[in-house]
Amino acid sequence: QVQLVESGGGLVQPGGSLRLSCATSGFSLDYYTITWFRQAPGKEREGVSGICLTARDIWYADSVRGRFTISGDNAANTVYLQMNSLKPDDTAVYYCAAVNGRFNRGSGWDLSRHYDYWGQGTQVTVSS
Repeated sequence: QVQLVESGGGLVQPGGSLRLSCATSGFSLDYYTITWFRQAPGKEREGVSGICLTARDIWYADSVRGRFTISGDNAANTVYLQMNSLKPDDTAVYYCAAVNGRFNRGSGWDLSRHYDYWGQGTQVTVSS
């Protein structure tokens, strides 16, 4: 049974950092793409960053490139999202999602309809 469990969210001041974790079970990270999405109130869900460990593919949304870093640990079956220099606009519920396979040249990595499995989400609030 495939499961994704996010953790690490919380309240942080602007300019601060958080590290989100996505613990997976029921499949091997070797064959899946894992992507972090976020959804703020009244906004559509957007792709933040994705990774395919086997293919060594990594993608970032323009809004987070240079501030966020995605990584994965095969042994721990966990994908991380290190978020630095956080801004109030980063406030959202963050979800990790998984799909079997990779995205050719990254096309479509950030579209939620391409993903089969989802975690329950973790709230990130950036506020002073």
